Amino acid sequence: MDAPWTPIFIAIVFLLHPVLGWVSLVGAGILFALALFNELATRKLLARSSASSFVSLRQAEATVQNSDVVRAMGMAPNLIQRWQLRNSETVALQARASNRSGAITSASKFVRLVLQIAMLGTGAWLVLQAEITPGVMIAGSILMARALAPVEQAIGAWRSAVAARDAYKRVKQLLAALPATAAAMPLPAPKGHINVEGLAYVHPGAADPVLRGVTFELEAGESLALTGPSASGKTTLARLLVGNLTPRTGHARLDGMDVAAWDAEDRGQYIGYLPQDVELFSGTVRENIARMSEGDTEDIIAAAKLAGVHEMIMRLAKGYETQIGDGGAALSGGERQRIALARALYGNSKLIVLDEPNASLDSEGEAALVDALQILGKNKVTMVVIAHRPSILRTMDKVLVLREGVMSAFGPRDEILPAVAAPSSGEMAPRAG
Repeated sequence: MDAPWTPIFIAIVFLLHPVLGWVSLVGAGILFALALFNELATRKLLARSSASSFVSLRQAEATVQNSDVVRAMGMAPNLIQRWQLRNSETVALQARASNRSGAITSASKFVRLVLQIAMLGTGAWLVLQAEITPGVMIAGSILMARALAPVEQAIGAWRSAVAARDAYKRVKQLLAALPATAAAMPLPAPKGHINVEGLAYVHPGAADPVLRGVTFELEAGESLALTGPSASGKTTLARLLVGNLTPRTGHARLDGMDVAAWDAEDRGQYIGYLPQDVELFSGTVRENIARMSEGDTEDIIAAAKLAGVHEMIMRLAKGYETQIGDGGAALSGGERQRIALARALYGNSKLIVLDEPNASLDSEGEAALVDALQILGKNKVTMVVIAHRPSILRTMDKVLVLREGVMSAFGPRDEILPAVAAPSSGEMAPRAG
């Protein structure tokens, strides 16, 4: 850009003649003042417009992601109306900012033309006074035009510059919120010993903690069932155990190493995780089970058989090479969950954390899940499973009951289960008291 040359051009004009230099300097000052006024007049409007646009885009993305629910319950008109209201606000703010910026841009062009005329008029007067030659007059006019052009261009492009600046600030804030990670040496394969001490977690922006003072221990190869009412912190605890969240206080350790401080790429090969909201990736069944790597064929098939999904995969059009589409769109909910379970069981996992693994399974899928849990128990794999149904709870060694983020009960299965009531739905829920 020519902006850094603006003071140099004005200095050269001063060398040609002081009067011409002052005309150029005054002109540059007026345009810089207009640029500053443009910033002050449009900053708040553009910031509000950018924020409103971001919200409307998030609303549109959420609508697309939940299209099945939207169509099934006829929510489209309401969602479209909400989006239109937000988008109308965005357009109105952009229009106000554009009108102000356009007026200032037009004023800057007018000022520049007046200054060009003033420069030529002043130069002509100096020529008549025999103080400069006609060539100096033309040179001064050209240099002033080159000096003022970048300022005028900056005023015209101010809206884009402000949008880029706001986007940069948002990216910077997101990056600042991420915990700093330092390169660490690979650690030896863990055996699966879990030690949780005084664990507490507070969601960003929230006042009350989701978990408070959670403390328990699992020996390598033991299994734990996490149960309790909804919103009691079970999923948050599961995410803390696999290192996806950093606790506010306390520690979750795997073989003595704090999982939140363990490098994810090194830690991940020893952990299997099935989240509550199953997410698969565009690619083949084989790639998804192998965690989007080439993977070893024997390990992929072994994980699929352990999850009881091998027969189902073989019935697909191309078996393990079947493309599942974006997010597994070509599969049913139960099929996605069983393939995600096979992904969690793939490889040399020493800790398996499953969040409601039977939420989308039929009786056949749940029976396969129970068989897989029993095999993992015999293989001395440490397991933490969020579950409520008796079929899952009875396969676990220990049970931890959470209520409002606090441990209500913890101990061997046979001691805790009698204190758990079985409602008519067949699910297990802690008794009050």
